[in-house]
Amino acid sequence: KECHGRPDGNSQIVQHTTCNGSSGLGLYSRPFIESFEETPMLVAVLTYMGYGILTIFGYLRDFLRDWKIERCHVAREREEQRDFVPLYQDFENFYTRNLYMRIRDSWNRPICSVPGAKVDLVERVSPDYNWTFDYTGKVVEGVINMGSYNYLGFAENTGYCADASAEVTMKYGVGVASTRQEMGNLDRHEEMEELVAKFLGVESAMAFGMGFATNSMNIPALTGKGCLILSDELNHASLVLGARLSGSTIRVFKHNNMQSLEKMLRDAIVHGQPRTHRPWKKILILVEGIYSMEGSIVRLPEVIALKKRYRAYLYLDEAHSIGALGPGGRGVVDYFGLDPRDVDVMMGTFTKSFGAAGGYIGGRKELLEYLRSHSHSAVYAASMSPPVVEQIIASMKCIMGEDGTTLGRDRVQQLAENTLYFRRRLTEMGFIIYGNNDSPVVPMMLYMPAKIGAFGREMLKRNIGVVVVGFPATPIIESRARFCISAAHTKDMLDTVTIPPCLAQNGYLFHTKDIKSACTPSLLPQLPLEPKPPFDVTLSVFTLSLGLGGIPYFMIYRY
Repeated sequence: KECHGRPDGNSQIVQHTTCNGSSGLGLYSRPFIESFEETPMLVAVLTYMGYGILTIFGYLRDFLRDWKIERCHVAREREEQRDFVPLYQDFENFYTRNLYMRIRDSWNRPICSVPGAKVDLVERVSPDYNWTFDYTGKVVEGVINMGSYNYLGFAENTGYCADASAEVTMKYGVGVASTRQEMGNLDRHEEMEELVAKFLGVESAMAFGMGFATNSMNIPALTGKGCLILSDELNHASLVLGARLSGSTIRVFKHNNMQSLEKMLRDAIVHGQPRTHRPWKKILILVEGIYSMEGSIVRLPEVIALKKRYRAYLYLDEAHSIGALGPGGRGVVDYFGLDPRDVDVMMGTFTKSFGAAGGYIGGRKELLEYLRSHSHSAVYAASMSPPVVEQIIASMKCIMGEDGTTLGRDRVQQLAENTLYFRRRLTEMGFIIYGNNDSPVVPMMLYMPAKIGAFGREMLKRNIGVVVVGFPATPIIESRARFCISAAHTKDMLDTVTIPPCLAQNGYLFHTKDIKSACTPSLLPQLPLEPKPPFDVTLSVFTLSLGLGGIPYFMIYRY
């Protein structure tokens, strides 16, 4: 069923709820709840106005740069090459030099510690409005890390996994200096792949040194000309690149919309290939387990049902869901209690829940034997580093309980509890959050461009590190802050993030929440809670845009 509207009647929420067979052909055995609140019209208009103002002043500043009135920091073609065909189009960098540079300090912050529940940041300042950075030599210690994909807390420099990796480093060294097909196939590689296959519940598995390349280099080995790829509109760039490199025909269906997917499957079978109308050689469906920008979980039971009905193949990317979902931490297949054999290609990465690097593909033995000889990533890439391999083995054994402890199971359970607690806290405080209730990726909507940099800076002042995301990584009117929950986070840490003077105060300053209806005065002891006039409007303005390098600031006006 679909539920529209909030109990207070203030705004519209679209919730896709599947409960005990009420939809999805009875394929679900547990409630499946996701919420995506539509952007309010006023907020959308003001957001477009903000980007419009930035664009206008961007053209003005480009004019000043051309006339040497403002110093130009942008890379340009050399004078002696002006008659050449341009290596790159200067206009393509318009967004980077006039919009991104204003809030560039919100990204690429260097850390000088293990990326655990807390991190240490290298302090930096910019003398020229984010074009360059100077390091002060100081370290900001104990910053609560709400941005790393360290779901199970295995990114650590002490403990069982770290000790095992250190021991293997002393025996095997750090590098292998060869490919798997030549002199780079270690016994640890073989053990790791057997363990991955056992963990996933499939016949065989294969590991690769880079998660992005696992998708971009293996999809072209599976499909080609005359094949059809049906891709979710919010799939990761690695899936999109792999689909494009394959030379297959690509059609995009609406995010997690089974009606849209089924219509495309039906049309593909009825009409076949364009012009010739010959049957497609194969049809491959590309989906992710958890979508990292939306926090949503794939409707896997319905996707598998459609895949079987129309005899298509299914490629499942579990980069964010493996280790983070399911009672055993085995990903979205475990989360729904499905048979792994129903997924033709199971892909995932070791960079998140396992605190390592690289990716894997699991499936039938025939599939993996084919990829070992046809995948560019397998044939030409160097082997995985031995200490990285050992980190994967140790963390996976810990999750499976083969280390003789319950540490892994406890971490999986702790992550689930932290996720539910943090999402509930944000909802109670009135913030607009996206995604599934069980997803450890928690996007909180900011909308307006000025809030992107301002929110990140204000949170860092309070010793909290967050990831802020805007266009083009998200739709232009859906900028957001993205929190990644970890099993390493304590309740006190999560409370520190969600109580004054952190999220509550920033939510009031940036108008990302409805204080009147969602927050009690006890939550906001430092804030003036005077009643707002009925036509209270929040505008994003850039007070220093008229300058020659202004940084965006945020102000509140009441009409």
